[in-house]
Amino acid sequence: MNAFIASLQFITAIPLGQPRPFDPKGIIVHFPLAGLAIGLILALFDLFASAIWPPFVAGVLDVVLLAAVTGAFHLDGLADTADGLYGQREREKALAIMKDSRVGAMGLVAVACVLLVKAAAVGSIINGRFLALIIVPAYARSAMMAGIHFLPYARGKEGTGSAFFETPLSAVDFRYVAAPVILSLFLGWRGLLLNLFFAAATTTMICLYRKKLSGITGDLLGAMTEIMEALLFLTICVGGSP
Repeated sequence: MNAFIASLQFITAIPLGQPRPFDPKGIIVHFPLAGLAIGLILALFDLFASAIWPPFVAGVLDVVLLAAVTGAFHLDGLADTADGLYGQREREKALAIMKDSRVGAMGLVAVACVLLVKAAAVGSIINGRFLALIIVPAYARSAMMAGIHFLPYARGKEGTGSAFFETPLSAVDFRYVAAPVILSLFLGWRGLLLNLFFAAATTTMICLYRKKLSGITGDLLGAMTEIMEALLFLTICVGGSP
């Protein structure tokens, strides 16, 4: 339970009392469950919002809440990643740009585009919306686990996130990823499509990061989360609302 709460404290702005002991591997292992908790908060809020406003307006408010719950933690990473990876910059130059606290034009554009896509996609889901809002955040945080497992830390031992890469993840550490996978089965054929697209998108982003920087950073993980959420919400909308 301490590791689960520590995971929530690390990737959200939810007030959960005193900080739990810092256990990097425990935090990572519980990412999928932390994503489910975020998704449940989102889904419950959507029930309230949808009872007052039209689905699209409620979808916009859902995205606003999602940013608030996470403290815009991942959006900041998305902005830094867009600034750093735009163009044909050398690896060290890209890493330096991503470390800069200032946000450039590409970062602003990337954040705006992802938020718009998420709002439009969520607002378009009618049936199956409650379940979709629960499982997509869990999938997105499961993607971070894959990034940490398959890529080295791009900033080496000197980086602030190096502790999360010291202990390799084993197959059993991915056990909680089974939770969103099982829940996705209740979406019918869209659940199968969701899992296929999750695997394809995660693999593509890992390959891109390997090609660009030969590794991964906290900013890249944040960008992976935001982009994955947008893509998976879009996937659920394929062929109309489930």
